[in-house]
Amino acid sequence: MDGRPDDKIELLAPAGNYEKLEIAVHYGADAVYLAGKDFSLRNFSENFTPEELEKALLFARKAGVKVYVACNIFSRNSEQEAISDYLKSLARIAPDAVIIADPGILVEARSVMPGIPLHLSTQANTTNYRAALFWKEMGVTRINTARELSLKEIEEIASLSNIEIETFVHGAMCISYSGRCLLSNFMENRDSNRGECCQPCRFRYSVVEETRPGRYMPVNEDNRGTYIFNSRDLCMIGHIPEMINAGITSLKIEGRMKGINYLASAVKIYREAIDSWYDSPSEYNVKDEWIDELSRISNRGYCTGFYFGNINETIPNYLDIKPPTERTFIGKVIGVENGNIAVFVVRNRFFLNDPVDILRKKGPVKRDTIKRILDMDGIDVKAARSGSMVKVLLENKCSANDILRKIEE
Repeated sequence: MDGRPDDKIELLAPAGNYEKLEIAVHYGADAVYLAGKDFSLRNFSENFTPEELEKALLFARKAGVKVYVACNIFSRNSEQEAISDYLKSLARIAPDAVIIADPGILVEARSVMPGIPLHLSTQANTTNYRAALFWKEMGVTRINTARELSLKEIEEIASLSNIEIETFVHGAMCISYSGRCLLSNFMENRDSNRGECCQPCRFRYSVVEETRPGRYMPVNEDNRGTYIFNSRDLCMIGHIPEMINAGITSLKIEGRMKGINYLASAVKIYREAIDSWYDSPSEYNVKDEWIDELSRISNRGYCTGFYFGNINETIPNYLDIKPPTERTFIGKVIGVENGNIAVFVVRNRFFLNDPVDILRKKGPVKRDTIKRILDMDGIDVKAARSGSMVKVLLENKCSANDILRKIEE
């Protein structure tokens, strides 16, 4: 259905809303993961109504892209009937898989939606091949392994359990053990294991001595604050061959709550890297342009996580590193006239003659210039304000869903 060779590793991208779904498909995802309005671990993403879920599946299937629906909440007694009804509604639209962590939900899913593949969330903390075999017997067809595992351990699970293995390849990592964090519960009464995490690991912290209230002493800080829990982001762009050779089925990009500028860059770069390896494994090399592009999107400093057992890769980023602000996202192309007139809603202000780049579906980023700006009445203007819809004359051709970014000289 998806047009990939059966043995080619899958690129799985987040789709927090319909616009992000379009971007993930445009830049080359083989599959997307998304969720309804309830029962997933990203309740503060926009997510999808039942009608939107059905529309999303139709759109993705037309593009040959698989859709996995997350129902990976850890449920309570009072929710059992509602979850059963929700699973029955999913059965009617038949997604390509449902992602589950709670054993009770898994049992119910097997009962009310037979024939729909079940994927086990990383929240289930699968750390060994015997656990994988257990879940396989329970009807699970794919496991997203615990993020604390090394690549060698994942390879062993894949070979000894003969089940599909999914692992994260890029994005934010929870500071807690496979996401089992209670900081959010205690600090804001928002349950991280029920989709309401307030991300306290990203808060700024100081030490206060109890007899000196109001006197804050830094732990280790820069001029923005102290980040004692702040894990760095995962980036495995330099190790795609190792992940493919480990027997992994699917490489997952984190980020249902992140913006389309992040999503477009991440999906495009990993798509190119995967395809480059399959086109010619013996000649594969990591391109500088891939590293440069990923360095420009939202990140807290990159690492390879637990994959290679290097403790220096898993220590927190105390400095809260931000990507350089050399590119400012100004819009997503929603229509094209005469090949090089882009129509889009402005996300950040820009001016006539500003240098920009076009992040296209394929090929290198194309540098360009804003030659004309017209409002929707066809009147020339010198600047485009955030929130307005404009037409922009470029030197190069572009396509719907391409991303435009202002180059900050």
